[in-house]
Amino acid sequence: MGILKTSKEKLGLRELLALGIGGMIGGGIFSVLGISVSFAGNGAPFSFLIDLLIALAAGYHYVKLALTFRDDGASYTYLRRAFPEKPWISGLEGWTVIIGYIGTLSLYSFTFGAYGADLLGFPDSNFLRVFLSVFVLLFFYYINVRGVVTSGITEDIIVYGKILILSLFAAIGLSQIEWSRFYPPFNKGVPSVFLGAAVIFVAYEGFQLITNAVLETENPDKNIPRGIYGSIVITGTIYFLLSLIAVGVLTYDQIVSAKEYALAVVAQPILGDWGRLLIGFAALLATSSAINSTLFGASRMAAEMAEEGMMPGFLAKRNKKFIPVNSLALLTVSALLFTSLSGLTVIAEFSSVTFLLVSIGVSIANIKLRDLTKANVKTALTGLVLMVVTTLTILVYLALENRKELLSILLIYLITAVLFFVYYRTKKSGVLRSP
Repeated sequence: MGILKTSKEKLGLRELLALGIGGMIGGGIFSVLGISVSFAGNGAPFSFLIDLLIALAAGYHYVKLALTFRDDGASYTYLRRAFPEKPWISGLEGWTVIIGYIGTLSLYSFTFGAYGADLLGFPDSNFLRVFLSVFVLLFFYYINVRGVVTSGITEDIIVYGKILILSLFAAIGLSQIEWSRFYPPFNKGVPSVFLGAAVIFVAYEGFQLITNAVLETENPDKNIPRGIYGSIVITGTIYFLLSLIAVGVLTYDQIVSAKEYALAVVAQPILGDWGRLLIGFAALLATSSAINSTLFGASRMAAEMAEEGMMPGFLAKRNKKFIPVNSLALLTVSALLFTSLSGLTVIAEFSSVTFLLVSIGVSIANIKLRDLTKANVKTALTGLVLMVVTTLTILVYLALENRKELLSILLIYLITAVLFFVYYRTKKSGVLRSP
């Protein structure tokens, strides 16, 4: 989920782009390429373009709020600014952010396990997939508890390394496309393209990390917008090209049958066995970096919320190295259960809905604070409507086609909301700090 800087130097546009792109590509295209094709068929590339537009609309709200409230780095704090008289709104948003992080941790670890099993020659082994998913989560839990932090330089190398690999792969793959495979362009119907976009929106989760770095950014008025919009456009372009290659090189059945590690399968007819190995290695590198960074950032957010009285106090416990050990443990165990007991599609659906709900909350905050943020009302409302419609698209689809998955997702939200309000009502309002 991004870059951990250890220096005190100001971040320029290059670092911000790496932060945003690294967060999004951390698990994005490796996780959801096969899912997008399974829903949208030949129209999968258009699904990624639709999401690019929605992500830009969401990014608009984050830009406005980040430049207005530069001392706040978390999305839930924007809700505190917007609704200071109703702290439960920001508290519930904060809890939603945390379960969203659990969802993305599950997605990244699932993807690590799927590509790892493929690299080891057992792509159909669910046992090996689960074992590798559990292993990578426990490994980075241990790394974080020990306090081993990846340097900013190393993270830069990882981020730009995977961008280079994917860009070279895209450049070579474009020449291998059989354009006849795109006929008819919407073989699964136009509505399926929008449904595919809704389900895979989690692939654009990560650009918000740039807002957390506003205080460390050089010339933030220029670089924060450029960093957020630029990282979304670059990531979306890479996604579009890779999905274009996937549909143009393999059949629908070939992609869907290997949807958990689809990009590696796409690489084989283009670059041979070495290409499949290279993409598989890039997937392991990307998801490992994403898991490490997500555990690092999410555990500290949970601990800070606990210190503010927004989450149970035991999550604020830190060891001698000032590491939030209980928050790390809760995140890891929750992700272990989710990634072990769920399929890739339901994890992606849950993560996309959660990311959208968080972004909707941020959008509402921006609209309410528009006199301070100087947001354009029409632009802000357009973005909000797009995100609401996208969220409803997933929920309506699940209600019609897979009520079991819908009930599972809604149950997670219900349990989260009940736990929050039970906890919230046991706390005195004075414990919650006002902005």
